[in-house]
Amino acid sequence: MLFSIGLLIVIAFLAYKASPVEKEEDAHVHGAGQIGLLAAVALFGVDYFTSYFYATGEMMHALHPYGIQEWGYYAAAAISIANIVFGALYMYSLGIFNEGGGSYTASMRYLTPGLSLVVAMVLIQDYIFTVVVSALSGGDQMLSILGLYGRNWVWHFLIGATLAAITWYLTIRGRGESARIVFILLGVFVMMTLIMVGGLIYANVTGVKPVEVAETIEHVSIGQALFHLLTASMKGLVALSGLEAMSNGIQFVINEDFSLVKWGKKHAPKFHKLWEFYSGKSGIGRMVQTSFLFYGGLTTFMLTFFAIRFNVFDGTLGRTLVGNLAYIGFTQLPGGNILFWVYQILAVALLAAASMTAFQDLQATGWRDVAIGEFPEFIVYRNAQGTFTRSVTIGFIITIVLMFLVRGKTTVAVPFYGVGVFMPIMMMGLAVRRHILEHYEGSKRKWGSIAASIAAALAAIVFVGQIVGKWEEGGWMVLISFSVLILAANAMLISPGGRRDPKQIHRIVREKARVQGAMASIVEWQSLKMQEYRYSVLLAVTNFFGMLGVRRPVRFDPPVPAGDYDHALHVDHPEAPSLLDQYLDKPKPKLGGSPKQTTPVPHNGD
Repeated sequence: MLFSIGLLIVIAFLAYKASPVEKEEDAHVHGAGQIGLLAAVALFGVDYFTSYFYATGEMMHALHPYGIQEWGYYAAAAISIANIVFGALYMYSLGIFNEGGGSYTASMRYLTPGLSLVVAMVLIQDYIFTVVVSALSGGDQMLSILGLYGRNWVWHFLIGATLAAITWYLTIRGRGESARIVFILLGVFVMMTLIMVGGLIYANVTGVKPVEVAETIEHVSIGQALFHLLTASMKGLVALSGLEAMSNGIQFVINEDFSLVKWGKKHAPKFHKLWEFYSGKSGIGRMVQTSFLFYGGLTTFMLTFFAIRFNVFDGTLGRTLVGNLAYIGFTQLPGGNILFWVYQILAVALLAAASMTAFQDLQATGWRDVAIGEFPEFIVYRNAQGTFTRSVTIGFIITIVLMFLVRGKTTVAVPFYGVGVFMPIMMMGLAVRRHILEHYEGSKRKWGSIAASIAAALAAIVFVGQIVGKWEEGGWMVLISFSVLILAANAMLISPGGRRDPKQIHRIVREKARVQGAMASIVEWQSLKMQEYRYSVLLAVTNFFGMLGVRRPVRFDPPVPAGDYDHALHVDHPEAPSLLDQYLDKPKPKLGGSPKQTTPVPHNGD
């Protein structure tokens, strides 16, 4: 026992010493707390880091009941390939879309405003279900400690709701504080996981027997087995939302080189291309996303191997898959039961913290949706710490309702969570392809467009596969909800509340959201483009009813033209004023008019 307690103290101390501390000068840049590499890893990486606790369990749950759990290696291989392809796509995209917005900004710039609107609404759904799945998974891990996983849905709901409430509170406190807490938790998680893996290897070498449980295996045909393999692959891919999270939240990252890049530029200049790739805020985002290339595949293969070796899966002995492996691995050490309890409680805390990623991106997406006319203006409010508290609070309330509707079952919520991830990834691939075709020539243009097309096609396949593979678990409901969401989004946009004139847009972006610089210019341009799309939809509706004999004129004049993206962003003249300045009312002269200008009296020698 003393060994385990001492080990935990050392681990906690090391994680604390390595944790980031927000600098005072970075606390309120553009009204938002700016974060560095370590804080970015914590806030934008915790979502996919913690997928370790549920993704493989969901994947194996689709195979184990049919006695084909060995096929999990094929599913893990598919997941690894997808991680590499999509990770590379988003790492490249940060060089193009480095002011935030993710696929929302990308699709608005290179595709159409209609597709951008679809992306905006799907991302809102995705972020909300990220909170639902993460918090409920935390409840699963907590109940695994006592062997009560899956016994009573009420406890799953209550624990999940409590965890979501805690992360909501931490989020509205500010990014710097929440980032440090999450980083410490992640540091402890990494070190304890390495110890657990060491224990599992030791158990494997010393011949610890697999768990013996009474099971009923349902035999299936080859065709059915392949379908379940598809389902397993789709379930293991749920955590890729972290790619979009980093791309969307890049606006909150400090624009400077992190320590390794500074050292590399000074001491290893021959690798200058590498250091430039990881330079600035785009480089920080790329470093966070680099882990996507390998983390998901490695952890999935590892958990799959040990799950098959020791015959443990979700539900075995009243624990989750990870809960079972943690018990086996840690109990190989002196006082291992203490380590097991701490690891499971840590899993609960981390899965709750994963909600912070979603809450951060609800903020980043929410104020943009207000500016374009999709949400009412009252949502745009920022506290002293730079947090959009109202969008976070509204998202929190919705997640509590959804947790109750799915009766605290993570498996029921996963299809809604996973499907929304891949449509934005597909749009990002198409947007990057358009960018390459417009800005490159020769072999770079050819192979770059092919690579982007492959990424977009793979995302489309996975998007459809998510619906088909989870059809019996709610995939058909996801298809309906997706369609309703798109129709509702367009209906809200063309309603009177969706109209935005330049004065409103300027007030929302510059005064209420307190955003300046390139980020503000992008959103102003997006808002004008969306108003052009809104007007075209209203004209189409009017023409449709006109064909039916119902003639009603459009009540509003055509919107202000958005113009060219590069001109609006002032890429060649960063200090230029907002493109909306020309439409704003100028201060009127005071009584008596402007002061008269006088000229010096000519000197005549007097």
